[in-house]
Amino acid sequence: MATFETLPMPAFVRLFGSQSARRKGGLMASGRDEPEPVSEINTTPLIDVMLVLLIMFIITIPMASHKVPLDLPSVTPARIPERPFHQLDIAADGNLYWNGAALPADQLQGHLLQLAASPALPELRLNAASEARYAQVDQILAQIRLAGVTRLGFIGNERYHSAF
Repeated sequence: MATFETLPMPAFVRLFGSQSARRKGGLMASGRDEPEPVSEINTTPLIDVMLVLLIMFIITIPMASHKVPLDLPSVTPARIPERPFHQLDIAADGNLYWNGAALPADQLQGHLLQLAASPALPELRLNAASEARYAQVDQILAQIRLAGVTRLGFIGNERYHSAF
């Protein structure tokens, strides 16, 4: 069986010895060949990481602030033609108005079918009074959907903005 004296020692222990061996006057004076643990923080990895980050910043900052001059042509905005629309008003008393003219409730379905069949695809703008009954507004929305109207807009909602 090998003893401590016959085991090969690491090079750093042979060269420098442990602190306890130096204190007691020699490498083998303590009776142990093991160096004592180092209680200091190894800052080499920290310095390496900081150096890598510094190099990355040095490389990326000029790229981020580099500007390429471009001469882009100026484009005048094309005037978008206003699409035709029809407005359906629902008054508080339940009366209907098509583009400002009174409309009997039984003629609404015919107007909606003509609107849906129109090749110009006009928009239907619905303006329900705040005092109008919800059940009537719901029935009219159902008629609009059944007629196949695909372009519907609600107007007059800005008056409810202050309520919430």
